[in-house]
Amino acid sequence: MTDLTTPQQLIARSNRLGSDPKNTNYAGGNTSAKGTETDPVTGRPVELLWVKGSGGDLGTLKESGLAVLRLDRMRALVDVYPGIEREDEMVAAFDYCLHGKGGAAPSIDTAMHGLVDAAHVDHLHPDSGIAVATAADGEALTSKIFGDKVVWVPWRRPGFQLGLDIAAIKERNPQAVGCILGGHGITAWGDTSEEAEQHSLWIIDTAAEYIAANSKAEPFGPALEGYAPLPADERRAKAAALAGTIRGIASKDALAAGRGMVGHFTDSDVVLDFLAAAEHPRLAALGTSCPDHFLRTKVKPLVLDLPASASVEESVARLKELHEEYRADYQGYYDRNATPDSPAIRGADPLIVLVPGVGMFSFGKDKQTARVAGEFYVNAINVMRGAEGLSTYAPIDEAEKFRIEYWALEEAKLQRMPKPKPLAGRVALVTGAAGGIGKATAKKLAGEGAVVVVADLSLEKAQAAAAEIGGADVALGVAADVSDEAAVQAAIDACVLAFGGVDLVVNNAGLSLSKSLLDTTGEDFDLQHRVMAKGSFLVSKAAAKVMIDQEMGGDIIYISSKNSVFAGPNNIAYSATKANQAHQVRLLAAELGAHGVKVNGVNPDGVVQGSGIFASGWGANRAAVYGVEEKDLGKFYAQRTILKKEVLPEHIANAVFVLCGPEMTHTTGLHVPVDAGVAAAFLR
Repeated sequence: MTDLTTPQQLIARSNRLGSDPKNTNYAGGNTSAKGTETDPVTGRPVELLWVKGSGGDLGTLKESGLAVLRLDRMRALVDVYPGIEREDEMVAAFDYCLHGKGGAAPSIDTAMHGLVDAAHVDHLHPDSGIAVATAADGEALTSKIFGDKVVWVPWRRPGFQLGLDIAAIKERNPQAVGCILGGHGITAWGDTSEEAEQHSLWIIDTAAEYIAANSKAEPFGPALEGYAPLPADERRAKAAALAGTIRGIASKDALAAGRGMVGHFTDSDVVLDFLAAAEHPRLAALGTSCPDHFLRTKVKPLVLDLPASASVEESVARLKELHEEYRADYQGYYDRNATPDSPAIRGADPLIVLVPGVGMFSFGKDKQTARVAGEFYVNAINVMRGAEGLSTYAPIDEAEKFRIEYWALEEAKLQRMPKPKPLAGRVALVTGAAGGIGKATAKKLAGEGAVVVVADLSLEKAQAAAAEIGGADVALGVAADVSDEAAVQAAIDACVLAFGGVDLVVNNAGLSLSKSLLDTTGEDFDLQHRVMAKGSFLVSKAAAKVMIDQEMGGDIIYISSKNSVFAGPNNIAYSATKANQAHQVRLLAAELGAHGVKVNGVNPDGVVQGSGIFASGWGANRAAVYGVEEKDLGKFYAQRTILKKEVLPEHIANAVFVLCGPEMTHTTGLHVPVDAGVAAAFLR
């Protein structure tokens, strides 16, 4: 360790601490180190502070994520500090303390790290530490658990004053290795990086061991009759059935701004056990306490107050009633605490929805945010368990929560976020997406901000395509035989459980045979219709049910064909099926428009590159029909077009994006030719 530079030691320590969820939540907490380097301007030694910058994650922190400040200037800020009423001004002052290019933007906790007289400082949000911090008698518990080695710090909003408070406490308590921050978390320090890490882990583990040894048997109260978890298959089926309604509830305000929320479902034992216990309604209503928690989860969740045995229909009706109550309650919370200078209300919909016997739905602007919100509420449940087990859970009051949630500094951070991509907040499902047009379309939609379910007959190929598009927070590969109604429903269920719902479907799965009328068998004809005509129908039907439940509109797009309108030889089964698909577009556009769902089609032609259909024999047959070499088929198709251009999978994907993007909000029932111009296939 001694061979590492000071920032390298800090990164190594941060990664170790941040990689273990018992130590801190994702992107929560911060670490720092002080050391000396040579000032390149003066050539003289200069004391520096390296500290995790705003928004970084300890587990994945790199040197580029550190803010670097001159310690002398940082500490000189004490002399110009205007007092607690104006402490937010000190954040801007940090910019005048930066060394060189300064690295990442300094966070609100920078003062804590710079002012505490220790070479290495850790500020973390462990469940065990926050459990003590949120106990009604947290101060007494701190003394009882840690003796004089850990000091209690009453709740104070993060900022310059908290840094001064902790610095003073350390100075008055030279024997202490850290402190419990009331309602918030822990801070520890050390003369070396190893010592700071050891002190942090000692506080975390000591608190956890004390809770385990001294907690009451049922911290959440006795079991609540009828609220036990449903069997796994049953609860996931119910979750899938409720998902559309719940996503619509979480997206009401977001939809007014032009996009929905992405969801995440969790049915972990932590969540199910909490919802099965008698005290869960009281504790959920108290809300979370740690600022990192409620900034991600809102101050409290929406909790369905029905037993696990309640039907889907009963649950939907009650969820809608509770949503109106939740919105009114949140508006009241805002009205009670807002001042003339407060930012406008950001939305009154829940980010966490708890369903007894089933699990937790969490939401965010993207999958990662939704997943992390769920993780944070699991942290909050763990905190409640620990606090209730030792004492009584007593989070910070709502006025303090509001001061955090609607803090001008938080608002400024939100305003600095990049503009969302056109399809941000949308959930897409593309069939036949392991290659060719489907894969290109899935890539395009993900690139424009959507999360994507890649559905294909081959699970292995679907998962490989999804992995190529992005990680689990971007794309999911599922197996789907679109001619099988149960398999289609399973794919839709997987989609809504992974991402909360579905609002963009691309019916692309297909295959083809090139035979004359006399050579085409009844099975040939039926196979084409089962996969493309029936398959599109089944996928559209299952997806439309979710879209209608969501009340968010949506898009269904059919990848049809030039052959839906063009008559050619040796193509009876394929072309008749494509004509069926083309008319489904018109029929569904007329039926689903009342629900805000647009239905459109794309008519490609001659897409040879990357095509599974052409590679499976269709290309050879078509080449034989036209009297050209198979390798030249793409060029042949290009030469027969008006534009003399070859059509590629990406061109079809572009058309799909246009149809479902922000510029075509008033178009439904349309077929867009993407064939480089085939006069015989002009739509009339």
